[in-house]
Formats: sequence, C-alpha cells, structure tokens
Amino acid sequence: MEVHIHPFQLHSVNKNKVIKSYLHTSPEFCLKELLADDNEKIDKLFSLSYCFRDEPDSPIHRHQFIMLEWYRKFERYEKIMDDIEKLIENCLASSLPVRKNLKDQKMIKMTMQELFRKVLDIDILDYLDVPSIKKLLKRFPDVPVPELDLEWDDYFFLLYLNKIETEINKYPLLMIYEFPAPLSALSTLKATDARVCERFEVYINGVELCNCFNELTDAEELRTRFTAQNELKQKIYQYQLPEPMKFYSAMDKGLPPAAGIALGVERLLYSLCDIENPFFYSKS
Repeated sequence: MEVHIHPFQLHSVNKNKVIKSYLHTSPEFCLKELLADDNEKIDKLFSLSYCFRDEPDSPIHRHQFIMLEWYRKFERYEKIMDDIEKLIENCLASSLPVRKNLKDQKMIKMTMQELFRKVLDIDILDYLDVPSIKKLLKRFPDVPVPELDLEWDDYFFLLYLNKIETEINKYPLLMIYEFPAPLSALSTLKATDARVCERFEVYINGVELCNCFNELTDAEELRTRFTAQNELKQKIYQYQLPEPMKFYSAMDKGLPPAAGIALGVERLLYSLCDIENPFFYSKS
C-alpha cells in the first residue's frame, strides 16, 4: 500500500467482466496475518521467496527479485538490529568473495538526525512540515526542486538523495535508525520523542540493503495511514489499490507487539561480494 511501491496488475476476463489482481510486492500481509492468528502458535517466522515490483531495472533491482523477510512477535526492532548484524558478520566470515574494504569492518549506527548533523550540520527534526523543509532546500541551490507543490517526503528525499546518500558510501557498514515521523509508513512513533519513528535501514558500501519497522499494531491507525497513502497514490500516479480487507480483518483480531524486516538477497550479494551481477552469481 506504500505510495511509491508499484505492483504488477494482472487482468483476466470472466463472463465479460474484467477482474484485477496483483503480483505481491512483499509477503508482509500474509506473515502478519499468521502472527495475528491465535490458532497459530507462532512467535517468529520468515519467508524467502520471489517478490515483484513494477519499477525500473537497475544494477541492483529487477522486476522479480528474492526477498528475505522475517518477524519477531513480542520483540522490539532493536532485536532485529542484532539479527541483521549477526547475519552480515556470518556472511563476512563465510567463503563468499567478500569485498576487501569490508574485512574487519563493524557496523556504524547513527540516527537520521545524527547523520544530517554530521553531513550537513542541520537538525532535520526542525523541518518536519512542508513550508520549513521547502525553505531549507533553498539553502542548497544545486538540489533540483520542481516548481510544482510536493509532499513532505518528496522534499526530504530530494535533499537526502542529493546531499546525504552521496556521502553514505564512506561508511562500509552503516545502520540508520529513528527516521523523521513523516516517514513512519507502518512503524511506531518513539514514545519519548514523537518527532521520530522506530525504523531502520542498513547500507553496505552505499547500497540500501533492508528496511525494518517496529511494527504498528493499531488497526484503526493502519486504516488511517493506508487511506492517506492510497489517496496520495491516486494524486501522484493516477491509480489506487483495493483495500486489503483480509489484512484488516487479521489486524482487528489484534497483532501483539512485533518487529519485522525485509532484505533484498541479491542486493546483499552485490554489496558484500566482488561480483559484477548479483542476479546470476555462481560460485563456480
């Protein structure tokens, strides 16, 4: 349901009626439905499977890719931080042809606020509304800003992609956490500081590898966010997705506190290993 993630739409005809369906962009809803089912005594689970996104191909993205996604019930996202660090450590210690600059590297952790201060000497949490971040961008004339009105996250990513992400590759292993609240998606807001949300991403050699949420479990708030995202998708891309009624039903049963992460497997190979094409890697 996220605004800038696009599923492949499939159309079939049954008795002269066009039926729309979609290839899934993530197993997230199905996994959360299992976690919310009282009859399923599951407190942690994972999926390793293909996902599909209707987005441009690049050296680190293709329409069909392998996603590793896992969830922990009754755990916070700090536990997933431990998981991903151990996963990367094990990969670096394996027989994979690991890039030389990753040898003996440790994960560096920074909040998004700390990262902006370090790179641009500004506190991004002082610019959490459209007028203020739009004004902030005027301090960076080399950042291309369209004349039309944009949403807050569009202005943020214009600044982030042009000024911050270009510096990220200086840190071989980097975890960025506590994103600004407008980027909460399906994550919780921090109890002691509602200006930030509880999510993190990991970068290896400048490549974004994964995205983790301390999961939002409030069913009504989920509906509110999905509605807003669908309206924005219509505004920007001129289409909407059907409401996820089965998912809503599962959330109404009550999803306990949980944390989850989605990781691109080919991206992991590409960022860790000295190989040209992560989609056709063969040890031989």
